[in-house]
Amino acid sequence: METITLWRPVGPAELDLIKQSGMKAFPPRLPDQPIFYPVLSEDYAIRIARDWNVNRDGAGYVTRFQVVTNFLAAYTPHEAGGQALKEYWIPAEDLEKFNGAIVGEIVVTRAFERDQ
Repeated sequence: METITLWRPVGPAELDLIKQSGMKAFPPRLPDQPIFYPVLSEDYAIRIARDWNVNRDGAGYVTRFQVVTNFLAAYTPHEAGGQALKEYWIPAEDLEKFNGAIVGEIVVTRAFERDQ
């Protein structure tokens, strides 16, 4: 089974929900969050976690995980301001299937806090 590595920047509340899943799944989207945005590079995830999540939530975390490549074939990566800033746009209603395509655990690779 072929997989691809993706990253997702998260705040403390989302990380707590990921931990509740045993580090196996991302939580359902809230009503005002119709899209789930995993990103294709760790650098992009770091920028969001450090620059957005810390400012908004007081802390930001970078998660890394593997997804079955065949699952992602139905989705096109989008550029969010440049070639190095690519992300998938997974509709909220597909998140359960996305979680089912995760292989292994979701791992926290970086942590940023306001006091750092």
